[in-house]
Amino acid sequence: MPMKPNFVRKKKRKVHGPTFWDQEYTNPTHLKLSDKESADLAKFTRWVIRRDRGDVLAQEASVLDAGCGNGRNLIYLAHEFHMKGVGFDISSAAIAQAKIASKELDIKYDVRSAADPILVEDESQALALDMMTSHFLDKKGRTRLRDELYRALIPGGYFFMKTFLKDKDLHTARLIKEKPGPEEGSYIHPVMGVAEYVYSEEELVNFLSEKFIVRKIYRSHKHAFKGRARKRRTISIYAEKDY
Repeated sequence: MPMKPNFVRKKKRKVHGPTFWDQEYTNPTHLKLSDKESADLAKFTRWVIRRDRGDVLAQEASVLDAGCGNGRNLIYLAHEFHMKGVGFDISSAAIAQAKIASKELDIKYDVRSAADPILVEDESQALALDMMTSHFLDKKGRTRLRDELYRALIPGGYFFMKTFLKDKDLHTARLIKEKPGPEEGSYIHPVMGVAEYVYSEEELVNFLSEKFIVRKIYRSHKHAFKGRARKRRTISIYAEKDY
């Protein structure tokens, strides 16, 4: 009886870093990428207005977005408040999409890492954003980004940060246990193959408080049900550069 040939399925080579993001923005297979503004950012703008700090969102004021992706949040702020913008991202595909979507808007984009020096003048930005970006950086990179955003902000300017939260998040605990990263509190992402760092609330507040005044904290819920993991847990922090 003839032997059946042994077929070995060729493993698909994993990509990470800029190549991963370029593929996701071109043909998404792992992540749900939106061109609509973040609901958390819209919530932040309403809070700013309630505090009579409309100057932070004033017409012609500038906003800096570290890890801007396809520009969706800068575009929202430009349309809603007539702000100017500066955005950068590691993905050239994302920046290409952002430039197309931002035609006739006063927004400048660049392809660069969030760990690189930011090419804006001191005290030139009314608002700075780090929305799910700095957790890809190591400790040195996270500190440099925080300090660069602080430098770029005007006195009284606001920093809006959203990132993963370690506290009571079962996904984070499992990933750190099964795929530990190079520093404590980090893991290797199972799809992207890169290290991600996750703060506890205390760690993050202490880290930001070295430079900023923390004004408001929001934590996501519905991250667990009957002891089982659901959504990843996130934290949003509104911080101000002191006058």
